[in-house]
Amino acid sequence: MAGDTRDISRRQFLKATAAGVTIGLAGYPAYLGAAEEADLAVISGEPAAATRKALETLGGIGRFVKKGQRVVIKPNMSFARTPEYAATTHPLVVFAVAQACTEAGAGEVLVLDYTLQRAELCLERTGIREACRNLRGVHVLAVQERKFFREIRVPRGKVLERVEIMKDLIDSVLINVPVAKSHSSTGVSLGLKGLMGLIWDRGIFHYQFNINQGIADLATVIKPQLTVLDATRALITGGPGGPGEVRKPNLIVAGVDPVAVDSYGVGIVPWYGQNFQGRQVEHLLMAHQRGVGKIDVEKLKIAKGTA
Repeated sequence: MAGDTRDISRRQFLKATAAGVTIGLAGYPAYLGAAEEADLAVISGEPAAATRKALETLGGIGRFVKKGQRVVIKPNMSFARTPEYAATTHPLVVFAVAQACTEAGAGEVLVLDYTLQRAELCLERTGIREACRNLRGVHVLAVQERKFFREIRVPRGKVLERVEIMKDLIDSVLINVPVAKSHSSTGVSLGLKGLMGLIWDRGIFHYQFNINQGIADLATVIKPQLTVLDATRALITGGPGGPGEVRKPNLIVAGVDPVAVDSYGVGIVPWYGQNFQGRQVEHLLMAHQRGVGKIDVEKLKIAKGTA
């Protein structure tokens, strides 16, 4: 049954987006200018070095994290997969972000996800807990009890009126650190889709209403101060848990605008054998139409570099 559902969803995604213009990474413009003028930093290189360079290109982590603040880093560590499967965020990307936060004087850094598979296996096999083990003040946790969530209103929600979010998000700096991968229900899973790992009941997104509209609604209330997309590897088929085909773009894409980061991420690799733009991904287009962020990559100022 699960295999049939995935195949149907994949076909629907391809059919719905087939009419659009195909575009790949090579077609994207690069703007090398002052850090404060860049919408996105796109850096190639090894995971940790590229992440550090991306943060520097955007003006440094101090632009986002002040001394004494609590920081929540949201990677994707929902699956008990090792990094080569590309189903989870690379541990060295998470390490580089967490280390930068501690160097900026963060009072506490919480690396959090509501894992889909067994928490202990996810923390172990993703390598994220081990990577951050020696960073003082950094805690890698799987949040899986309802008492750690709090209900909030979604004033602009079309299908989502209320949602229970992790309490630690409140009064914290949120840095979203997703991995680039395919998804059986939404076509792709990047930053906005990854926000579902911060809420208690994900089931309603799949069974009660259009998941894409739910993601767009969620993006109006959970707003990361920074998104760092791990595209060092990309799971281009078989997502979200894999196994599937893995490409290695060796890229980090970072920016303040979560829609812009995701829209650029869509064009880095082909998905299911075809190239797409951000406007062809339903939840990204919906979020853009709600004013969450910019979607047209050709209108963005992009600072590219190599670590």
